[in-house]
Amino acid sequence: MPCSFTKSSMLDKTLNIYLIGYRGSGKTSVGKTLARLLNRTFLDMDIEAVQASGMNIHDMVARHGWEAFRRLEADIVRKVALRNGHVIATGGGVVLDADNVQRMKSSGRVIWLRIRHETARIRVAGDPATADQRPGLTAAGCMDEVESVMRDRAPLYEKASDLTVDTDDLDIETICRHILSVLASTEAV
Repeated sequence: MPCSFTKSSMLDKTLNIYLIGYRGSGKTSVGKTLARLLNRTFLDMDIEAVQASGMNIHDMVARHGWEAFRRLEADIVRKVALRNGHVIATGGGVVLDADNVQRMKSSGRVIWLRIRHETARIRVAGDPATADQRPGLTAAGCMDEVESVMRDRAPLYEKASDLTVDTDDLDIETICRHILSVLASTEAV
């Protein structure tokens, strides 16, 4: 499985594990399974945003704009970074704010679940939550923007990540086993 690794001691039980990546990369599904396998608490930042704002992400962005959502997201990162030993599915744009990245890296390890834009399109189109949780990021709209947004964010994901896993064509269990194997093998480094 294609993968790259840059940090050691990644299984420290006090460190959070942050999953980053574009919409549809599997952050929530992988996060839930990884948390179960590690006996850790799972946290989904999109759910945290919905609970904090009292509305779904689509409505929040429609009423208040992406800038307000990004401020809320940064507030959630600040709070989450104070916790220990969680597995956290981030929002796809969390890496747009350098302070978010710094907080994640200082409180845990960051794993990029990388997918091709074709895979992202298929997964986002097939997700019933897309309408409520995945408003368009550009004027092009949710499905038409995938390739350009992914291309723009790739360097940010790369810079933020301690571990990159290509997840196209892999099931959740395989992805988690691979992540755990890499993390365990680097613990002794």
